[in-house]
Amino acid sequence: MRTWVVKDESGLEDVANDILQGLGALRVVCLHGQLGAGKTTLVKALCRRLGVPDEVQSPTFSIVNEYRSGLAEPVFHFDCYRLKTEEEAYDLGCEEYLYSGYFCFIEWPEKVSGLLNLEKADIFIEYLEGSRHIRCTP
Repeated sequence: MRTWVVKDESGLEDVANDILQGLGALRVVCLHGQLGAGKTTLVKALCRRLGVPDEVQSPTFSIVNEYRSGLAEPVFHFDCYRLKTEEEAYDLGCEEYLYSGYFCFIEWPEKVSGLLNLEKADIFIEYLEGSRHIRCTP
């Protein structure tokens, strides 16, 4: 498990780079943390490192946003907070995204845990005493 302590947003660029380098072939990344912990902020940094030129925003209402990396490959960003059932995610075609081979960053993955029976990375973010504590497996 890799860990980082970040005091401000500028420190997230190096963390994002480390995370992406450590993923190897993994493309599904689950982000865990309370409201306001910094999940979306970390996804923004990850997308910047992937060369996404667009403004990355939380897909709270749309559930999934699609961006294009610097290599013109899709990058999918899910916010499952508003889902009431896994069936809703299934109806959105979530499995197609997950098995696409492209990056999928998933906030609130516990809402769709039954769909995540695949190799993935888990990132845990806690905001403690003015710093973000980030742990990543693998």
